[in-house]
Amino acid sequence: MTLTDFTTTMLVDQSPKEVFNAIKNVRGWWSEEIEGSTNKLHDEFIYHYKDVHRCTMELVELVPDKKLVWLVLDNYFSFTKDKSEWKGTKIIFDISVKNNKTQIRFTHEGLVPEYECFDICTNAWSQYIQQSLFSLITTGKGKPNSSEKDYQKSFTVNNAPDEVYRSITEHISHWWSNDLEGTTAHAGDRFTIAFGKTRKTFDIAEAIPNEVVAWKCVKAHIDMASLKNKSEWEGTNMLWRLSAAGKGTSLTFIHAGLNKSLECYEVCEAGWDQFLASLKLYLKTGKGKPHVKADGK
Repeated sequence: MTLTDFTTTMLVDQSPKEVFNAIKNVRGWWSEEIEGSTNKLHDEFIYHYKDVHRCTMELVELVPDKKLVWLVLDNYFSFTKDKSEWKGTKIIFDISVKNNKTQIRFTHEGLVPEYECFDICTNAWSQYIQQSLFSLITTGKGKPNSSEKDYQKSFTVNNAPDEVYRSITEHISHWWSNDLEGTTAHAGDRFTIAFGKTRKTFDIAEAIPNEVVAWKCVKAHIDMASLKNKSEWEGTNMLWRLSAAGKGTSLTFIHAGLNKSLECYEVCEAGWDQFLASLKLYLKTGKGKPHVKADGK
């Protein structure tokens, strides 16, 4: 079996020193809620995202303007069978000069395709490194997880996990919108869903039957006249977590990135409240209240 660590590389015009300092500013590109120091050798810090992910890092190698290495001392995922999958892996930042530019090579040593979390974690790292860290280095402002609370809703239904799982994969049109194109059942699928002139396209990053479904919004147009950035959902992630609760199912939905920092938040919050109520109704009665295309088709 061949193990392949996740790696990604980028080039910037800034100096190695500027890049080195940006990487150490973990709150500036990964999460505003980092606990602990991230600057000196053997510093330990904690990253957490709600009850979904929590990890403890130690800065085990520090070569000014050239290299940083974090060791994952402890890890918890809520959505994997092995909750500690990252534990013992290393996160490596190599900095070098190439063709008069600074190259950053990011490697998560030990994050391999055999891990259950591989798809969702590599998608997340790509976003944090190629978008947020790149932005922090080149503009002085990154795109870290906000300290603002993201939209989250939990409820319990009487349906079995397999029935709930099918409702958020195969049966989306029955409770969200019947204006839907693409496939929605498996990891790697892509679908576009519309609500009048509002359209959003999602990649299914992960789909573990009866346990986890994760979507990433890759394109969005929100038809609100007052909205300055009509693509606000782009780059946000939706996570559905299912677990057995007696004869029924406990379901938690998180829209990571949908928080009060977005101009559309109040409208989108009300929208999710409405359609999650539609999902509950669909599970209870077999008939939800989805958005219906104007032509009825």
